[in-house]
Amino acid sequence: MKFYLFIKRTTDIFVSLLALIILSPLFLLTAIAVGITSKGPIIFAQERHGKDKKLFKCYKFRTMKSTTVKFDVNNVVISQTNKNVTKVGRILRKLKIDELPQLVNVLKGDMSIVGHRPFMPEYMANYEPWELQKFAVRPGLTGLNQVNGNGYLTTKERSYYDVYYAKHISLWLDIKIFFKTFLIILAGEKRFLRNVPQEKIDAMKEQYESNVASREQPTDSDIGDSGQR
Repeated sequence: MKFYLFIKRTTDIFVSLLALIILSPLFLLTAIAVGITSKGPIIFAQERHGKDKKLFKCYKFRTMKSTTVKFDVNNVVISQTNKNVTKVGRILRKLKIDELPQLVNVLKGDMSIVGHRPFMPEYMANYEPWELQKFAVRPGLTGLNQVNGNGYLTTKERSYYDVYYAKHISLWLDIKIFFKTFLIILAGEKRFLRNVPQEKIDAMKEQYESNVASREQPTDSDIGDSGQR
């Protein structure tokens, strides 16, 4: 696992740097389109939770008229039909171009190419303990829940996919997610929707609680040590 994480980080640096160079003309065109069609910053930074719940500034092309939006615990993905989303923003969001500045986050080490999506700090209070397992890995530009329905999933379904990824991270899984992302962009998220049965979510939660309980049980050596004091 440690060796793969080293390879993954090395790949992140190489891919993000190469992508920033190749996509620089697209960055320029996008910046012009955002700047001349609506008022406000071209790129905005928003605090998100990363690996080990560490806060970092996440970069995006602005796709909304106002970047001050009330968050919805039950729906973390802003709808394309939201009146606050600009006309250019709808296109950028559909093609995932708005998230390209996060390649800088990947290069800095805040994020990875593949991982869970980073959310705002406001959502942290609504996580159950089992959901926090996803913070064992870096968030990503794309991830398992993004290629299995994303905005069409419930928050618990998204957490299931995020935690599953953190516990099963591998080269093969990253490759599948990476290439499936392009299919999502072309065909849309709904076509690839894979809802998670409630029993699977419950089983993941129970497994976490069982693991926590077993770690809290005193071992024979702990009992022996306490008896010697």
